[in-house]
Amino acid sequence: GGHCLITGAPGLAKTLLIKTVADVCHLSFQRIQFTPDLMPSDITGTEILEDSPEGRKLVFSRGPVFANMILADEINRTPPKTQAALLEAMQEHQVTVNGKTMHLPEPFFVLATQNPIEQEGTYPLPEAQLDRFLIKTSLGYPARAAMIEVLAGAAAPDRSRRLHPVLSTGDIGVLAGLAAQTHTDRAVLDYVAGLAEATRTDATVQLGVSTRGALGMVRCAQVWAVAQGRHFVLPDDVKALAGPVWEHRIVVDPDASFSGATAAAVIARALNTVAAPASGI
Repeated sequence: GGHCLITGAPGLAKTLLIKTVADVCHLSFQRIQFTPDLMPSDITGTEILEDSPEGRKLVFSRGPVFANMILADEINRTPPKTQAALLEAMQEHQVTVNGKTMHLPEPFFVLATQNPIEQEGTYPLPEAQLDRFLIKTSLGYPARAAMIEVLAGAAAPDRSRRLHPVLSTGDIGVLAGLAAQTHTDRAVLDYVAGLAEATRTDATVQLGVSTRGALGMVRCAQVWAVAQGRHFVLPDDVKALAGPVWEHRIVVDPDASFSGATAAAVIARALNTVAAPASGI
């Protein structure tokens, strides 16, 4: 039920990866190429004047955001005004246009990509929007063996076109329900709260982990536990996910960043200073 921000150099198949996930999960998919001239209505939709037997009337034409999975390609290439068009959709799963609120299809996911290297012509995502991404991860270069397989199939048609759905939207809802029922002991919840507080009180931090970020950690840890075949969350699950779930939410003080302070270091200090519970069962 969360959104994901994927970073990586160009040419690493970030877009293909997201499209493939949508295909195998049998989700409706829309790709939005974010550019400097993109307008909010290009995302949410707009009202257009149409002729009808009753006369002319305004009819809402839905934008590409009305799909199960949205690929916001190079999201940092569009101005903040247009980036903000996704805020309501990401948080409330709805869109409001001219005072009318329309719900988005469920499940609803935004997977956004950005190039961390090229900064010219880009607009950094505001903290409020970064906080709405459940996870931030990066794609690196493939290992040598995987690269050879890619090169060996270079002349063949796109292999992703031969994939078939293995899940339905109903299956995804069932799996999400199972994850939500994963037992999370109060000791683990106290551990998550302690870590979040430690990021806020760190001397190098301007903005620490929010309540939304702490809730996101619990949700991710529950899903992670289910993926490992467990019906309960362990403190080690929280430790494993601390970077992807929290690093993009922490704003380091500018003066401290000049001295080499990083969000990753803040999380590492929190993990070292906050004692983990002996058992999370």
